[in-house]
Amino acid sequence: MLSMSTGCSQSNPSQGSTSERSPQAQEAASTPAVQSGKTKIVATFLPIYLFTKGVAGNVADVEILVPPGTEVHEYQATPGNVKAIATANVLIKNGLGLEEFLVGTVKNAQNPKLTEIDASIGIKPLNEISPVVKTTPDEKGHEHSQGNPHVWLDPVLAKQQVTNIRDGLIAADPTNKATYEANATAYIKELESLNSEFQQTLQKNPSCTFITFHDAFPYLAKRYNLKQVAVVQIPEDQLSPTDVQNAVNAVKKYKVKALFSEPGVDNKLLTSLSKDLKLNLRTLDSLETGETDPQHYFKAMKANLQTLETSCK
Repeated sequence: MLSMSTGCSQSNPSQGSTSERSPQAQEAASTPAVQSGKTKIVATFLPIYLFTKGVAGNVADVEILVPPGTEVHEYQATPGNVKAIATANVLIKNGLGLEEFLVGTVKNAQNPKLTEIDASIGIKPLNEISPVVKTTPDEKGHEHSQGNPHVWLDPVLAKQQVTNIRDGLIAADPTNKATYEANATAYIKELESLNSEFQQTLQKNPSCTFITFHDAFPYLAKRYNLKQVAVVQIPEDQLSPTDVQNAVNAVKKYKVKALFSEPGVDNKLLTSLSKDLKLNLRTLDSLETGETDPQHYFKAMKANLQTLETSCK
């Protein structure tokens, strides 16, 4: 369904600066930029954009590289991405091997003045917390060589990401230190309130068991004592009757309370599976699609909380 590729996304912003410029970098260098006087920031994908925009407010220009709803795990960079990085002051990424596309993109952009901020610095990554069940023999699994990257779905770890973004922006743009600090403080306060809401709500139904079809929720599960018992990988292409039966058997094996899919995914097969299993199929949002308003994080996460509360009764 949703596959994930890994690889080292650690890149050197000055790498390749002495080599011949790529066409995109040449174009960016020769194109007169609109001089807003503001720091130009590029954030890799939606959750990182939401946190960055929440901290930066209106004192910096923030652009997103991967359009919301686009699969970030296997994203292929565009010439527009190269141009955006070539003309940016700051690049902010999730890290933990998620944005594999950045390695070549930053190199092609050839921007020796670029500051890179890794939002996951200091966060201890999790590896798999439950079995990953393949429903087809030749299905390509996704390995997490640097651990699972979906740390933004834990509000406590999201606080660490916001703090890392704040500190990186202050170092890159000290003129606006007071604004970055004030905005980050307000955003972190909301994250703390969200965490409290999750704790108070989910402690009523401890060890709720669920299966998901995308390995995006281990941090959320660990934080709030939920039990993700398996990830059932279902490919996007047409399944044979045997593949469908394998999926049914996998879900039956674990005797779960809930099945979770994600927004924007074709649920025809999963809906059929849930009917066969007499289980409700509900949506749990991984925040990789949605609105670009920084408050969207809280809106989506509160919807997730309501889904979990309903599913785990």
